[in-house]
Amino acid sequence: MRIVVFLVTLVVLAFVGYVAISGYFLAHATASLLKSGPMATALSSLEPPTDPLAPGYRGDPTAALSLPFDIVALDTELGPAEAWLVPATAAEAGRAIYVHGIAGAREDGYRALTILHEAGWSVLLISYRNDPDAPPAPEGSYGFGLTEWPDLEAAVTKMAPGDGDRVLVVADSMGAAILGQFLAHSPAAPRVQAVALDSPAISFGAMIDQMATEGGKPLPGLVAWTAKQILRFKTSLPLAQAEVATPFVAFPGPMFLAHGSADRITPIGPAQALAAARTAPTVTLWTGADDLGSYAEDPEAYRAAFKDFLSRLAP
Repeated sequence: MRIVVFLVTLVVLAFVGYVAISGYFLAHATASLLKSGPMATALSSLEPPTDPLAPGYRGDPTAALSLPFDIVALDTELGPAEAWLVPATAAEAGRAIYVHGIAGAREDGYRALTILHEAGWSVLLISYRNDPDAPPAPEGSYGFGLTEWPDLEAAVTKMAPGDGDRVLVVADSMGAAILGQFLAHSPAAPRVQAVALDSPAISFGAMIDQMATEGGKPLPGLVAWTAKQILRFKTSLPLAQAEVATPFVAFPGPMFLAHGSADRITPIGPAQALAAARTAPTVTLWTGADDLGSYAEDPEAYRAAFKDFLSRLAP
């Protein structure tokens, strides 16, 4: 009997140890992902693509697309943040703002910019805290929208200075988390006429679940749950509040939503649930692409869907 108890105890201890250790390392990896320096340094060491419409391209709108632009400063609570304003060439059909994802850059918005500029829109491609041309965050980390949304508020105020003015906000990856927090908390939220999301990171919890699954280890659900508990002690950010499906479901304006089923960073499930829950006009493009890869997989389908979305916007 003692041998049985001993063996059961060993199995329990091994199980608890495995879950605790795996959860700790996942929490550590997640906390490291939120640090502003390491990811940006790693990405900057990669050879950038030469195609301006590929994620990771670097070069201003004139160098990339032969489009004239102005450098403007956004008055954020931490100080000025640089943005690129690409004006419409003729009568302005509307105004749009682009918000990039974690450790991304303004250039990542060129896919949307080409479509919007062709349709007569002026587009502001912004930087926000922790970007090279913006102030650093005091905590030295990304906040998954919890801390960055006031920077978007400064951009919306710039492009839509009056209560009667309206803008379209285009957001990729963590940019969607920033936009979601803005919609939930900013008094300027009613100035947003429509939103366009690509590979949106709308659930921090779902991203941890995805990381656990991608790790290929046993019991990913339990490991992810453990990591979420440990994260409370590794960051002061209330990451349990980094869930923005609710403001997007409630958003009354038109929405464009593109996402790929092979996305290894931001899982497609929350985006599909969001689209199913909305009652306002929603144009979706589901592909088999990886993160931010839907345009590259089928540029014609992407452009057609985006133009269909723009056609639903009131002049």
